[in-house]
Amino acid sequence: MTASVTVQELVDAMDDIHVLSGDKYLDREITVSDLSRPGLELTGYFTYYPKNRIQLFGRTEVAFSSRMTTDEKLMVMRKMCDPKTPAFLISRDLTPPVELVTAAEENKIPILVSNRRTTRLSINVTNFLEERLAERMSVHGVLVDIYGMGVLITGESGIGKSETALELIQRGHRLIADDRVELFMMDERRVFGESPDILRHLVEIRGIGVIDIVNLFGVGAVRSSKAVDMVVRLEFWDKNRRYERLGTETTQTTIFNVELPKISIPVREGRNLATIIEIAAMNQRAKAMGYDAAATFQQNLAELIRRNSNNES
Repeated sequence: MTASVTVQELVDAMDDIHVLSGDKYLDREITVSDLSRPGLELTGYFTYYPKNRIQLFGRTEVAFSSRMTTDEKLMVMRKMCDPKTPAFLISRDLTPPVELVTAAEENKIPILVSNRRTTRLSINVTNFLEERLAERMSVHGVLVDIYGMGVLITGESGIGKSETALELIQRGHRLIADDRVELFMMDERRVFGESPDILRHLVEIRGIGVIDIVNLFGVGAVRSSKAVDMVVRLEFWDKNRRYERLGTETTQTTIFNVELPKISIPVREGRNLATIIEIAAMNQRAKAMGYDAAATFQQNLAELIRRNSNNES
């Protein structure tokens, strides 16, 4: 099913946009995040008209249309009013051509107006639509902002994800989501996570119940969304399994089409998971900045072996 946003939702979300006409037609659906500035269409060229986009009129489009005759404007505006066109958007509080208002009313298409500059308005609306129309998936886990790193903690139910997140919050880190994390693509390279509305700012601790992080720790202990920079998988300790000790083996996991570093942490009595995950985030941040402790260790080891070999010879 194709994701969509209604024009009404766009108006509600953007404080600087108001409805000029067509308030009865705000249930029209927007299915693409790109906007169109119909400069070519004003000249009568409709071969590649992106009819399913919001049509954005700025100073250039309004000024150009003022040089057209009434009949020319009415003909062009009616061709722009395709059944798939969700809305017209006018920037800088400009007055739209009367012919556009007439054609839009005839075809039940709303006209929106903003006081924003055209470029800024385009960026704001596009960002909103990209987030709302992005492909989404829900995963069982916890997302925490640790030193600016978005860490997605996963694992079997009851392994201690929420308790670990609570200790991280006590250390000054920030919660994004507990139990269910809604993941979505912000662009081609980044996966973002946020909490479902019903679970926002809430953490479930077995034996205590649901607690409100904002109420207990303040608004500085939460944030609404965060890019996922790494995945931490908590696993019950298996004495027969070989676990990574040097950190030279890099594991990746793919969310949507984005590859993210992944580490698995065995859980057993006496291990402080919050400390381990905190250090893992710091270590991953150091790697991203160009320093790899495991690589340095290997270089030092190779140098030690070389020196010992020279001494023996």
